Amino acid sequence: MEKDINNEQNMALFESDPVRRTWHKDQWYFSVVDVVQVLTNSSNAKQYIKKMKLRDNELSVKWGTICTPLEVISKDGRKRAENMSSLQGIFRIIQSVPSSKAEPFKLWLAKVGQERIEEIQDPELAIVRAKRIYEQKGYSDDWIAKRMRGINVRNTLTDEWKNRGAKAGINFAMLTNEIYRGTFEMNAKEIKEFKFLDKPNNLRDRMGEMEFILTMLGEASTTEITKARDSEGLPKLTQDAKEGGAIAGDTREAIENKIGKKIMTNNNFLKGGDKQRRIKNFEELKNE
Repeated sequence: MEKDINNEQNMALFESDPVRRTWHKDQWYFSVVDVVQVLTNSSNAKQYIKKMKLRDNELSVKWGTICTPLEVISKDGRKRAENMSSLQGIFRIIQSVPSSKAEPFKLWLAKVGQERIEEIQDPELAIVRAKRIYEQKGYSDDWIAKRMRGINVRNTLTDEWKNRGAKAGINFAMLTNEIYRGTFEMNAKEIKEFKFLDKPNNLRDRMGEMEFILTMLGEASTTEITKARDSEGLPKLTQDAKEGGAIAGDTREAIENKIGKKIMTNNNFLKGGDKQRRIKNFEELKNE
């Protein structure tokens, strides 16, 4: 059974290179094109894979069993089906890639796999590791505490949506946009544009404290409305999301009237003085 995990955990790093992954059939599956890109530095990893399959007939014959199409976040920020492979499959693909990076990459994959097994045995480790990643990136302890709480609020809401007829991916995105619109009068795409964020950026990781608190309020309110009404099906869940977002929006307006300025700004977390700290900590994280 697949598990919808926070995007921060669905992106692993080998040195400074991102490798997308998803949890499927009780193990990590990694993006084949990302792995090949990391190992070859090719300007066109997909074309490299085609040539690799031509050179290695056995790999080509077994490609359908080595690779599994699974949904992951693509470069345009949307979920798309891409070829993913388990550790065993990735090791087979590596055999066909002549690269000095292959051996350390194998060790890195083994480490990632071991960490996930440990997290299954003790789920608290996943929280500890996520917290440490944020610390290494330069986030404050207070912000991290709110982010961890926000993940819990979000997961509680998406569990309700899933159990009441909404599908992960497009339905979740649509419902989330209703909450954002009610809270900030903008959907996720518009907020990212307002904040000058690239599509792959995690919006919540760039929110200021009050922006994040209001997002949590909108999602927590939506959860409670849905439970109270025992809503089923996308139309009713959409109405709940609109009303949950409106509650957060009313709160935002009340605060703005008191403080005399807008809460939503195009200033993103970890800018300016935090940048060097983030770079230093990230380099330490990479070299572990």
